[in-house]
Amino acid sequence: MTLPRFEFRKSSRSNPTGECVEVALNVPGTVALRDSKAESGPVVVFGAGAWAGFVRELAR
Repeated sequence: MTLPRFEFRKSSRSNPTGECVEVALNVPGTVALRDSKAESGPVVVFGAGAWAGFVRELAR
């Protein structure tokens, strides 16, 4: 499976000690996450609806 070219940015909630999550929102209909310490490591990809539901539940 070939992944699209994600453009990652650090989360505004990232820890200044380097424990960071990066998020990519540039591919329509998807949200991608990765560990900023492992840029070539695994990427977790969510559909936009699944991500919205996840964030909604966190906000409860």
